[in-house]
Amino acid sequence: MSQKLMATQSTPPVCLPRHSKSNNPNPCPLSPTVNNDRYPIPSLINQCNSTNQLKQIHAQMLRTGLFFDPFSAGKLITASALSPFSSLDYARQVFDQIPQPNLFTWNTLIRAYASSPDPTQSLLVFLQLLHHCEHFPDKFTFPFVIKAASELKAFRVGRAFHGMAIKASLSSDVYILNSLVHFYGSCGDLDLAYMVFVKTPQKDVVSWNSMITVFAQGGCPEEALELFRGMEKENVKPNDVTMVGVLSACTKKLDLECGRWVCSYIERNEINVNLTLSNAMLDMYMKCGSFEDAKRLFDKMQEKDIFSWTTMLDGYAKLGEYDEARHVFDAMPSKDIAAWNALISAFEQNGKPKEALAVFRELQLSKDAKPDEVTLVCALSASAQLGAMDLGRWIDVYIKKHGIKLNCHLTTSLIDMYAKCGDLKKALEVFYLAERKDVFVWSATIAGLAMHGHGRAALDLFSKMLEAKVKPNAVTFTNVLCACSHTGLVNEGQRLFYQMEPIFGVVPGEKHYACMVDILGRSGLLQEAVKLIEKMPILPTASVWGALLGACRLHGNIELAEQACSRLLELDPRNHGAYVLLSNIYAKTGKWDRVSGLRKIMRDFGLKKEPGCSSIEVNGIVHEFLVGDNSHKLSKEIYSKLDEIEAKLKSVGYVPNKSHLLQLVEEEDMKEQALNLHSEKLAIAYGLISMGPSQPIRVVKNLRVCVECHSVAKLISGLYYREILLRDRYRFHHFRGGNCSCMDYW
Repeated sequence: MSQKLMATQSTPPVCLPRHSKSNNPNPCPLSPTVNNDRYPIPSLINQCNSTNQLKQIHAQMLRTGLFFDPFSAGKLITASALSPFSSLDYARQVFDQIPQPNLFTWNTLIRAYASSPDPTQSLLVFLQLLHHCEHFPDKFTFPFVIKAASELKAFRVGRAFHGMAIKASLSSDVYILNSLVHFYGSCGDLDLAYMVFVKTPQKDVVSWNSMITVFAQGGCPEEALELFRGMEKENVKPNDVTMVGVLSACTKKLDLECGRWVCSYIERNEINVNLTLSNAMLDMYMKCGSFEDAKRLFDKMQEKDIFSWTTMLDGYAKLGEYDEARHVFDAMPSKDIAAWNALISAFEQNGKPKEALAVFRELQLSKDAKPDEVTLVCALSASAQLGAMDLGRWIDVYIKKHGIKLNCHLTTSLIDMYAKCGDLKKALEVFYLAERKDVFVWSATIAGLAMHGHGRAALDLFSKMLEAKVKPNAVTFTNVLCACSHTGLVNEGQRLFYQMEPIFGVVPGEKHYACMVDILGRSGLLQEAVKLIEKMPILPTASVWGALLGACRLHGNIELAEQACSRLLELDPRNHGAYVLLSNIYAKTGKWDRVSGLRKIMRDFGLKKEPGCSSIEVNGIVHEFLVGDNSHKLSKEIYSKLDEIEAKLKSVGYVPNKSHLLQLVEEEDMKEQALNLHSEKLAIAYGLISMGPSQPIRVVKNLRVCVECHSVAKLISGLYYREILLRDRYRFHHFRGGNCSCMDYW
């Protein structure tokens, strides 16, 4: 007991040692009884509504000696561990004072810990029970420890409990068997879960519910629905828990008609619709694409919780209805951190990083809640998308200042943010200081090295990952192959690609084939790339044909480009990028009639080229520029700086490469003007007039940087003695002293 509690008691408690089973002449009674007329204190325990009241009764029980009656002590433990005002720390202190707890008391503590944030304690108490209690665990003990094993996904431990239950002749107990179904499902072994279910002699509704839920959550929605039909045939009446599982299966299948049928079944059979079931219906409607049904149900719901509100909020965001999403957020009766996270992640995951960071800043000013791990991960991701280094650094400092422990999610997000914002050195520092590195931490670091053009370093890190006994996954291989692509490591890329399945058990997917086509095509091995596509065991996707089309643009192979573009458009007729790439190839060779033909097709289909957009962060504010943008408040100064840059370039003999224009421009001076208006040049010019000479100019572009702008950026870095980091859609370009880190291999 704590000293504070001891001070409140007139008689100090006596903490007696546990007695071993061999020296205990009086075994722990299973169900002792106490006359409540003679001992009124235990009946008062039921009336307690605070821990302080419970402590007063505890002190009285110690004074009267009633505490050492097993039944009374058991009632005290139950109240301290399982009541609405329970305190597990206090419950454990009380438990440790009891000289010989009975089995009921042991079970109570095991049960409380199994549902606590630290289920491991449940297993430790169970081990103590085996050593210190005369009685063997019973049919009430096993469901609790199996629940703890489920929470921990401790497969071997749970199997041991299964074996112990069999040895204790409890293999037919329906409560234990139901717990085992849930346990095996939680551990991902659906076959064992189903085997236990089938062998359950007298299945109750919980048995069916457990198995339906296991199938639904384990990626087998068809089996869950089939089991529900079997439940009906067995005349087992479903309840609200059953219908939550069945709705989850419909949601996983994205089967709206099935979901609607389930909702009507609930109504026809007058199944109690509580908040959990309402939320399950709401989630099904939203994820299956019926926003009207979801809104109708939401408006009818008499009770709503944070899940109800965030489901609607997320649904609006995914539909692109951001004003409505914000309206839902503002209408929430209370905004805990989950609500803020829902809005921030809705923007971040739907390509709206600026809006996500605006809400994050609003949260900082709000007193409603404090950022948690999910908030910080979303904000770091949004910062990475924008290249907002200052905010990303602030979040890093916030994590350290508030003593937030870096788990693998946060570590991965920090590495990704620093790498995408251009500070690879800091990204590597986070990696090497991380106490724990899972496959995602390693993969993010490999990706960072890859996008910065450090292919060899990425391969070396991959080797160290294998030495650390961390198994690579599909994402790891995508990142490693990208590293090979950016640095021309053809042989290394081929070797790793063909090792994926036989050595590492990772089946190559469309992204891996697209990377391999890019590796071969970028290095000029176009025919080998074609042969690889022809031998693919899966149908080539748009990304695969896109990689080949991109390689054709690099090497000017018009005939193969036309074939690749045709196949790409068969799969994705509205892919404007395919038309733009082919236009690039035609423009490069002066075939302006074909460029015009493609432009007409795009107009007829209502397709528009994605506009180039470049952003630069200055003093914590992200500034965006479009092609020919004049909306910035310093637009006059920016264009004046561009004129200065153009004059300097001409003074050193630079002649613009006008062959890369995507439109037919007759006059030579107009060609130069069109090239001068590219968004990355505007961003670089703004950086030159707004940032100190020692500050790197970091620019993020949404498209691939063009050859002309790449050449100009190299010259600017030398003429102005500035470091320029330009991140385009595919990689980083570090410009310094008139050179680029890509060595013109991009």
